[in-house]
Amino acid sequence: MSRLHKQLGVGKGVALLATSLMGTGIFVVPAIAASIAGAWSLLAWGVLIALVMPVAFTFALLGKRFPHAGGSAHIVGRALGPRFEKLTAFLFLAVLPVGLPAALVMATGFWHSVMDLTHFAELSIQLATLALILMLGLGGTKLSGSIQGGIALLIVALVAVLWWQGDIQLADISLSRAEEGNASSIVPALSVMFWCFVGIEAFTHMGEEFENPERDFPIALILGVLLAGLVYWGCSVAILKFGVYGSEQENTTAIPRLLALMFGPTGQWLAAIIGYLACFASMNVYIQGFSRLLWSMAEEGSLKRIGLGFLGKLNDRKVPARALWVVSGVCVLSILTLELTGLPLESMIRFANGNFIVVYLLSMLAGVLILKGWQKWLAILSSLLCAAVLIALGADSLYVVALTLLFFIVGLVMRANRKPPQSIEL
Repeated sequence: MSRLHKQLGVGKGVALLATSLMGTGIFVVPAIAASIAGAWSLLAWGVLIALVMPVAFTFALLGKRFPHAGGSAHIVGRALGPRFEKLTAFLFLAVLPVGLPAALVMATGFWHSVMDLTHFAELSIQLATLALILMLGLGGTKLSGSIQGGIALLIVALVAVLWWQGDIQLADISLSRAEEGNASSIVPALSVMFWCFVGIEAFTHMGEEFENPERDFPIALILGVLLAGLVYWGCSVAILKFGVYGSEQENTTAIPRLLALMFGPTGQWLAAIIGYLACFASMNVYIQGFSRLLWSMAEEGSLKRIGLGFLGKLNDRKVPARALWVVSGVCVLSILTLELTGLPLESMIRFANGNFIVVYLLSMLAGVLILKGWQKWLAILSSLLCAAVLIALGADSLYVVALTLLFFIVGLVMRANRKPPQSIEL
């Protein structure tokens, strides 16, 4: 029996996942990819979609079998035991200090394109965004799904307008211009572009809230991934045609500047509003996913030892409100900390990607142990693909490596301290 309200069907599920995948990346990452790989980035999107689909299918099979608010951590725990379940949860939650601030920087960048902002104004927008997400989260998953369905339609319509007004031709989607670049640039581009397909693991935390999870969850997941992939590719074509990419400032304001070229100030404001809403939608899914993971762990007794058992309570709407407040508070602290350190946006994306890739890898390894027949072979392929992407990160994977080592070292110390003292024989 589900512990949470079953409020999601295929439509709302597709909207939640698609906006999660498109939100923080659709207006920024295609421009970053173009600045790294040029026209080769068009081929890179095809490669990335091909890499992600086996992973998405494996997640769909696992989520269909184990719909649970614990998401990936629960799935990994079923196959690899409680220690790796806790590691998966820890790595997912450890995205908070870098991933959410990166998303908030992207969201703020849209307002930069239409107005001059002081550091105080930027910080105020970020804190106000978190407050809005908190209020929406307290309203329940059905409300989030309805709002994000509208945002998804706005994003698709915006990309369609870019193609129509930009007069995209067959020559614009060919690789003839890629001769000027180097095909080897696809690999570093992929390490950034992978950000666009993180969100599947957050989506698994909502499997318990589908009305018919065995039927609807896998359909929503696959359709959401395909929709997001097509929109990313379409956005990339327009950015490459008009050359609106280059520096970090140019990349974060690429779509607003492109619409300003096409429609003047009105288009620039339209892009800023839709871009902000897209980032808002993606962050909303993640924060809801984080809160559900914390609530599930507390409800099952995993957090009592560290004094967080109180998070295992739901409010009258069956929403994990206490966990949601805690996650929002951690986000505020992370924003303030990174405001002082000044970590570049691209570095935050790469660091967060390392955590997501390892979570994906652990989930795929769980699939190897749980699934049977052709599904097992699909999980093996997915595991190899995730391992290849992790290797491609290179030095940027040090963040997740350091966190993993810290997790096991702390675990060893805690187990050593729990050992009873040996009796002395006289």
